[in-house]
Order: sequence, then C-alpha cells, then structure tokens
Amino acid sequence: MRVLVVEDHKELAATIAVGLRREGMAVDIAFDGEDALRHAARDSYEVILLDRDLPKIHGDDVLRALVARGSRSRVLMLTAADSIEDRVDGLGFGADDYLPKPFAFAELVARIRALARRTETASSPVLARGDLRVDTVQRVATRAGRRLELSPRELAVLELLLAAGGAPVTTRELLARGWDEYVDRDGSVVKVTISRLRRKLGDPPVIETVPHTGYRISQ
Repeated sequence: MRVLVVEDHKELAATIAVGLRREGMAVDIAFDGEDALRHAARDSYEVILLDRDLPKIHGDDVLRALVARGSRSRVLMLTAADSIEDRVDGLGFGADDYLPKPFAFAELVARIRALARRTETASSPVLARGDLRVDTVQRVATRAGRRLELSPRELAVLELLLAAGGAPVTTRELLARGWDEYVDRDGSVVKVTISRLRRKLGDPPVIETVPHTGYRISQ
C-alpha cells in the first residue's frame, strides 16, 4: 500500500512514516500543501494522510484540488481541532475520514487500512489462492495452515500478488505500490524480495516469473 503523509511538523511526520513503514506500507512525506499536490500529481496513493493546517496551501484547499483533479486516493484528514464544525467542514470538502490530534497510532493504522479496502483496487480482507492465505487485517500469512514468518515488505508484495487473482503484476506496479519514492527504480529490490518470498513460501513454488512483465501467483 502506498501512503502519502502530509504534515508540516517534521518530527511528527517522520514518526508516522517510520511506524507505517513497519506496518509494511510504502510512505512518502510532504511538508506543505504545494509539495502534497506535486506528490499526488506524480504518484498514485491508496491513502493520503492530510493535516488540515498546512503552510503554502491550506489542507482544505489541497483537498479541494484533489477532488477537482478526480483523485482516486482516499483522504484521511488530521487536525488539532476536534469540533463538530471542523469535522463537518473536512468531510464536506471531500475527505473520506477524519482523525483529531492527538491520536492513538493503532487507530491511525486501522483507519488507513479501512480506507484502503474501500478503493477500487482494494481486495477482500482475506486473500486466498490454493493453500496460500493472507489476512490483511490481522497481517498474517499462512500456507497449508502453517504461519509464514514474513517481513512487512514481503507481506505487502505477497498481498499485491494475491490481490491480482493470478494475473501478472508488473515490476513497475510492485515498485509503485510497495516502495516509497527513494527506492532504486531499476527493479533489483523487487527481485531480491521475490527471491526471499519464494524461499519462505517453500515447495511447490507458487510465484511465477512472467518474462518481460513481472510476477504472478501460479496456483
């Protein structure tokens, strides 16, 4: 899952990003409204975490611009204000959800995942193919009933492959949805992750390489 964190408080933004990456999400950061719109125009995000009180362009205006562009990203607005009027305003401008500060990190993660499941590209909370299953809510992968010890990144890649229902997923799409903007775009990081996944999934092999395209679950 690709997430954009838009927060002008740099320490808070970094803390949120680190926590979400530990949850297996690919996270980019923007510190003002202008930068947020540049990121949103360049990359696709399942969820945008948008602080309301931003420099350069206010969060409300960022939200209006995203809606005007026809953005398909779900928007979770953050604000220090917790009045009913603030919530109504944010939702009225096109936000999908609203979370006042301070917030519990576990709730933030749960809300982000819930929003991601509502996107057109989202899948069932439980993904399955053959004897391979991933519970995207509990963040647990199993094969033939045996729990797999996967890193957050490996689990994220496995989710993307399972969500495709056996169709090939390109290396480019895996990079775009599974890693943030700082990763080397030559695809080598995808190859390494796929190699580790294959080893952990065991036999018979289930991840098939599609020449000149990417990868798919073969079962």
